[in-house]
Amino acid sequence: MMATNDSVGILNSAYLAVEYIDSFLPQNPLQQPFKNAWFSMLNNYTKFQIATWGSLLVHELSYFLICLPGFIFQFIPYMQRYKIQQDKPETWEKQWKCFKIIMFNHFFIQLPLICGTYYFTEYFNIPYDWDNMPRWFVILGQCLGCAVIEDTWHYFLHRLLHHKRLYKYIHKVHHEFVSPFGMQAEYAHPLETLILGAGFFIGIVVFCNHVILLWAWVICRLLETIDVHSGYDIPLNPLHLVPFYGGARFHDFHHMNFIGNYSSTFTWWDKIFGTDSQYQSYVEKMKEQELVKEKKTE
Repeated sequence: MMATNDSVGILNSAYLAVEYIDSFLPQNPLQQPFKNAWFSMLNNYTKFQIATWGSLLVHELSYFLICLPGFIFQFIPYMQRYKIQQDKPETWEKQWKCFKIIMFNHFFIQLPLICGTYYFTEYFNIPYDWDNMPRWFVILGQCLGCAVIEDTWHYFLHRLLHHKRLYKYIHKVHHEFVSPFGMQAEYAHPLETLILGAGFFIGIVVFCNHVILLWAWVICRLLETIDVHSGYDIPLNPLHLVPFYGGARFHDFHHMNFIGNYSSTFTWWDKIFGTDSQYQSYVEKMKEQELVKEKKTE
């Protein structure tokens, strides 16, 4: 009990500290337009429409907008220096095949799940109003908590799907692309969409205290999974500032090697269980090759 009280006290102190710092920050110029848009949404649409069609819209717009830079990169020669597997360029045939499967999964697998969002918010009495919306740093912390939970679920279930008795039936679909690209992030067998996707909802059940978290976590999760599937290791990527973040190179090796690097976001589970050993050996080998090249050019 004492340990619990100490933990609550630390969290309260941290909240007050962040709130104090936030009070010195300039007013967000987008806050008032966002507030106006939120009130307009509440006044013109029912909770069911917001939870269902709003969630679908957030997912579809976020998914394809986040995919767009990586799609454009394939047409820019300068960006090819950042492509991880440069000997395996994207093709129209593969991208079209991927798009068709993605749209099937979005509307025939994920949409029925999204339709349950309204009933979830009603059952747990989750608010939609502006006054109960958490502060930005609370939402950010909740998304981080969701990411930690999802990453844990993903590591163990993803590793299970690589078991020789299961792999060819389910997860093999996702590995059709040895060199991944952003849109391929949700290219998967319908059962995999359900199995690994379940990890997304656990954090929502734990942390959700406003419908805004549903949408914020969707955007954060899509940013992460599209980034690690992008096939490009872009310098100054802000996601690399997140501690223990795996990134595109970490997950790209999983598609290239099929074994190891099972985590979705962070690297600690692979480090703890040693499933990143082949990746670490590969990184050292690449460093040695770079040193040899540098010596030859001197």
